[in-house]
Amino acid sequence: MHSIRFRLSVLYIVVVTLILAISGIYSQYQLSKELEMRFDQLRHGVVTRLQISLPSALWDLDEAKVNSIIEAEMLPPEVRGIRVFDSAVSLFAGKVRDEQGKIASARPDFKIDGLPYESSLYFRSNVERSGDDAQQRALVGKAVVYFSREKIDAALTAELVRKIIEVVVVDCVLLFALILSLRLVFDPLSRLRDALFDLARHDSDEVEELREERRDEFGEVIRGFNSIQRKVKSVIERRRQAEEEARAAEEDARQATRKAEKALAELKEAQESLLQSEKLASLGGLVAGVAHEINTPVGVTLTSASVLKQASEQIRSVMSSGQVKKSEINAYIDTADESARLIMTNADRAAHLIQSFKQIAADQTSEIRRRFDLKQYIEEVITSLHPKIKHTHVTVRIHCDQQIEIDGYPGAFAQVITNLTINALTHAFQAEQEGHIDIRAEESNDWVEVSFEDDGVGIPPEFQAKIFDPFFTTRRGQGGTGLGLNIVYNIITKQFGGTVHTRSEVGKGTCFILRFPPVAPESGVPSVGLPRVD
Repeated sequence: MHSIRFRLSVLYIVVVTLILAISGIYSQYQLSKELEMRFDQLRHGVVTRLQISLPSALWDLDEAKVNSIIEAEMLPPEVRGIRVFDSAVSLFAGKVRDEQGKIASARPDFKIDGLPYESSLYFRSNVERSGDDAQQRALVGKAVVYFSREKIDAALTAELVRKIIEVVVVDCVLLFALILSLRLVFDPLSRLRDALFDLARHDSDEVEELREERRDEFGEVIRGFNSIQRKVKSVIERRRQAEEEARAAEEDARQATRKAEKALAELKEAQESLLQSEKLASLGGLVAGVAHEINTPVGVTLTSASVLKQASEQIRSVMSSGQVKKSEINAYIDTADESARLIMTNADRAAHLIQSFKQIAADQTSEIRRRFDLKQYIEEVITSLHPKIKHTHVTVRIHCDQQIEIDGYPGAFAQVITNLTINALTHAFQAEQEGHIDIRAEESNDWVEVSFEDDGVGIPPEFQAKIFDPFFTTRRGQGGTGLGLNIVYNIITKQFGGTVHTRSEVGKGTCFILRFPPVAPESGVPSVGLPRVD
């Protein structure tokens, strides 16, 4: 992994080099364009002058004049040679520039290096025709001029080398300046990094604070680091003291911890049972509800145990010093009593929740099946609930004129009536509110219909679709677990092979309608633990 300093340097070099390269390419292009334009102007000028001056000399067959004109046009070093041919395409005269740059006569078989440009030579003579002067144009030969691009290529090469050297020099200078600048930033950061690693590897007491000699932004960072280090040392020291106190009281809280661990183990076991059930359709919501319900009592248990541990260590420390006071002992006894009460209360609460959850998650359990009279059995269940009903202002009325005999599971049906009654007493009626619960039963067309109706506050529309979901309750934290109506739903639908419907209106009450055959199906074994699946 490369350091930030290295990556910044590379990025800086790449950016600067790229900018200089683009600038160099542009200047190279401009220079090439300018040289090409000059070369074209030179070529055009030489060819034009030869077309003007050579025809007359060639017409007069004046070789000396032709050579003089050729030598004059070869003064620019770009002109490598000139050959002049007569109208019979025979070499009339020619000059060439040798390797030393001198101008010499060109033999017919001598090869001239360069780019040839051929131009025809025409001689214009005045002819008198019918009293008017006219010009007659006659081809007298041609001239071939050889131009060299060596000067252009040399200039471009020199410019390219100069730009490369410029880029290298500028990169080196700027890199050196960047390295010096980065040292001002990264040297303090390196010191701070080393100090952080030392603080992580060693005890805080072994790490020295950084020197606070700088007066810039990094000085502020170093002073902040030293302040954090001092706070860390203080926190570590307090943690050591707390660990020592916790060890002394660990034995006193071990029993409460075992209860919490046992509750969690039972919860996991119940979860495993749910996973193996093919009919489980709402596992996520079920587990989330259990976790939420169990969190409070387990958390209170652990917190109370921790408080008891701390109080025990403090009283042990005071007793070891021999300066114990009666007020301190009384305070410890109060703390121990309150912690023990909270531990027992919440441990029982957790155990009850776990037991309820195991019931709703387990497979169908066996129960004795027998025939029983429906009205008589409902009356017996309501009688058994009298201790709860008598503390309210609610009257329970049973309407069942027929003698209806059920072949099923009386224990499960008792649980249905019990859960519906407790649910109505808890949610339908407010404190000191008078009301009625009417239980009606009738049989028709080989189906038994039991309606459980109250005239309480009713169920809001947004809750009516959720009331049979496991762990749904509007009284969370006030004793409600959200399992009662879910158990009712599963008993009626699974054990008795029936249906459950709800009719409710806010302010007018709620009615639960249970429909099931008088003979429970043979496959309907107890399944109060299974969550409903819509």
